[in-house]
Amino acid sequence: MRLGIGLYRHMLHTDYYRFAKQAGCEAVVVHLVNYYGDIDDEGLPSTDGQRNYGVARLNDPIWEYENLVKLKEELNQEGLEFAAIENFNPSDWYDVLLAGPKRDEQIEQIKQIIRNVGRAGIPVIGYNFSIAGVWGHIQKPSARGGALTSTFLPDSNELNHPIPLGQVWNMTYDASLLDKGYLPPTSEQEIWDRLAYFLERVLPVAEEAGVKLALHPDDPPMPQIRQHARLVNEPDKYQKMIDLVPSQSNSIEFCMGSIQEMVSGDVYEAIDQYASQDKISYVHFRNVKGKVPHYTEVFVDEGDIDMLKALRVLKKHQFTGVLIPDHTPLMTCDAPWHAGMAYALGYMRAIMRQVEQE
Repeated sequence: MRLGIGLYRHMLHTDYYRFAKQAGCEAVVVHLVNYYGDIDDEGLPSTDGQRNYGVARLNDPIWEYENLVKLKEELNQEGLEFAAIENFNPSDWYDVLLAGPKRDEQIEQIKQIIRNVGRAGIPVIGYNFSIAGVWGHIQKPSARGGALTSTFLPDSNELNHPIPLGQVWNMTYDASLLDKGYLPPTSEQEIWDRLAYFLERVLPVAEEAGVKLALHPDDPPMPQIRQHARLVNEPDKYQKMIDLVPSQSNSIEFCMGSIQEMVSGDVYEAIDQYASQDKISYVHFRNVKGKVPHYTEVFVDEGDIDMLKALRVLKKHQFTGVLIPDHTPLMTCDAPWHAGMAYALGYMRAIMRQVEQE
């Protein structure tokens, strides 16, 4: 098992690389999506208390082979492995999610991105197959000592509000459509059919490129949000995804917090099930209190998950992938994100060493 960190686009420079290295990290999971809008202290864009990811950039050159190699070299020079990319740009595949007229064209773009990533020597692309994305969280001083953190307190009117045309995953891909109506609702069968259509076409390319595609579970794991069905909102639906299109490149991004938030979520059983199949590409190592529809993201050592127990299950199955902290509470100081992340990384490094020595 290797300790890593997730860095957003605006964090991809030397100061953050050296912070990661100083905290004991070996690897980085990189969010390449280019956000436009206000950035909060956690590194995520926000609007009116909600995470709103702004405007997605079309034809972003960061996905080109030469630029991926350059970024990998920057990380390697600081002693860090480029372990994975997290999330496709909504501008590159909105009609894949919506089964729109550009779907096949966009799948060809995704195939080229996968080829570029594999050629650059980056082994994993994490992705969220979701139309509504992350929605319904508010920032509250709900973690230990009043630390600011994300809390899911859904308002039924807000959660049922339709998504405007021109938006997907909380990002605007076509501003000219925003005043022309709303996306039609998506059923559970439709979202699964769209995933199957996507995987059947891209997984052979991923296999050839030596890249694993790792699906993130839904966050929050509700049956539907904003009139669109969710995909993996219960742990057993990961198995459905794995069996849907069998492939060595069809894997999962195991978010411990999201699994725990699920109504029937048992983190230890889920790790046992999927690590035994060698299907976990990397882990979001975070803790929560509660389950949907009411939960709070908390410090790594104060939630409902016994993190040491979870590590032991991973070790039992000889998991060698990367674990990164995710959504850490913001500590009360001049560097809230850095302090919260350093606390999580120090805790993780200590218990990982303990488990390795057992």
